[in-house]
Amino acid sequence: MHPHPILIVEDSDEDFEAIGWAMRRLGRHDPLERCQDGDEATERLLDRARPWPRLVLLDLNLPGTDGREVLALIRRDPYLRPLPVVVLSTSASDEDVNACYELGVNAYLIKPVNFEQFTEQLRVTLDFWLGLARLPDPPERA
Repeated sequence: MHPHPILIVEDSDEDFEAIGWAMRRLGRHDPLERCQDGDEATERLLDRARPWPRLVLLDLNLPGTDGREVLALIRRDPYLRPLPVVVLSTSASDEDVNACYELGVNAYLIKPVNFEQFTEQLRVTLDFWLGLARLPDPPERA
């Protein structure tokens, strides 16, 4: 098992469970770590004692600190900046998409409502980010 988890920042229990179901269906056993809101994600990401995530799947509409603020924090922090961040959102608004790319998101995906489509979207995303893409090594802890 890889020591670096996929960090899922998702307040919806249903959406988080759907990710777990889809991953099991795909035969993936990547370790998952969940933060249920932006404040928890911020605290988690700033804790240098915790393993660096391999990938961050980030919902935008979160209670408290929202996904845009979490993304801005990641891109402002030299230690976190190299992290690959993929937004998974129900929002198809051009304003949200453009704002996330301006903040430095690696990809913006709209969550499909259909579970089969969601599973396929997750398969392609994980195959790319955890299979094809060469990811940066975690930086030395400061």
